[in-house]
Amino acid sequence: MLLIAEDTMSQYSTNFLLLPIPEYPALDCAPNKIIKLVVLGGSSVGKTALVVRFLTKRFIGDYEANTGALYSRKFTIDGEQISLQVQDTPFVSLEDDTDSICCQEQINRSIYWADGFVFVYSITDYESFRVLRPLHQHIRRIHPNANIPLLLMANKGDLLRARQVSSKEGLQLATELGGTYCEVSARENCEGVHEAFQQLCQELSRSSGSCNGEKRRGLHLVRPKSPNMQDLKRRLKQALTSKGKSATTL
Repeated sequence: MLLIAEDTMSQYSTNFLLLPIPEYPALDCAPNKIIKLVVLGGSSVGKTALVVRFLTKRFIGDYEANTGALYSRKFTIDGEQISLQVQDTPFVSLEDDTDSICCQEQINRSIYWADGFVFVYSITDYESFRVLRPLHQHIRRIHPNANIPLLLMANKGDLLRARQVSSKEGLQLATELGGTYCEVSARENCEGVHEAFQQLCQELSRSSGSCNGEKRRGLHLVRPKSPNMQDLKRRLKQALTSKGKSATTL
């Protein structure tokens, strides 16, 4: 069972923390358990919307260009206090006429840093689905011998008429990559988003007893740019104001 330590989710602006990645991250075996997730995927698939939906229960439809941000919350999983860090990332894409991915060095460092991985694609964009297999191969090159806990999230499940990727294709890919699969809508399915992240967090928490800190020794991580808390509040205010104007027009 995963519980949020603070029950003031509707007032997340006072409790929602945005933290830089430490230059030398603590190992998983540290007394205060830390779970580190990285969210990866193509452009405009809803990565940030899913992260914010999971951590705050709110949906914000419009975001500025994603430069990557580290979100941190405290949770209780199976009766144990956990510090969860979720690294949002810029988009990855396929290089022209190849099956190789093109991504920023920041993403490579986040992959090296993470304990678990969330792959996001849009069911309305087949290209965002195509990038995931090469992305997994890229992660395998960085972690050739490591277990890779993986959640494959098919987002925009509310846009069924625009579907380009079937549920069967998503499930087959998740099985091939050794991960779990879920189809959700960041806009309409808060419970589904929360449950999917929860299951991955529980898996990581339960497997962290067999600690292997090899991948983090000697790693120097550049601090990512994190959005200012005031900026996040401003975006939420703009979204709410926009909704209010639309209702008035109607």
